[in-house]
Amino acid sequence: MNKKILVLTVVVVLLIGAAIPAFAAGPNFSPAIYADGVAWGTKGNADLPAPTDNNVQSFDGLFKFLNGVEGQLPVAEAAPGNPNYNGGRWIEYNVTWNVTPELVTSYAQLHELVEAGDVTIIGETGNYFQCPLLPVK
Repeated sequence: MNKKILVLTVVVVLLIGAAIPAFAAGPNFSPAIYADGVAWGTKGNADLPAPTDNNVQSFDGLFKFLNGVEGQLPVAEAAPGNPNYNGGRWIEYNVTWNVTPELVTSYAQLHELVEAGDVTIIGETGNYFQCPLLPVK
């Protein structure tokens, strides 16, 4: 009888231990992404298949700086409250500075920097995922 209790206890402990990473991937209310001039938190990260011609419009760009300033977060095309926000489905792009970096907090600012030749969007990284934005707390 004691062996059954011991085995059951070990199984329960293992199941709880396996569930902890799922909870750890829960909401992150710390700054993780800039969008529309605001720092946003995130929730989870589910990989998605590459967009097709039929659904590419339901993704937003997420721009990751390879050589940005300290504290630079990825910059999203849009955020909640912006009519162009697609709910947190992302196509990730790499961005590199051609001049001395500065902090970028919005897609509009990024677009101006691209037009000026100050940054280059290298291209898609091949990462497509879902990660809704949450207010920072």
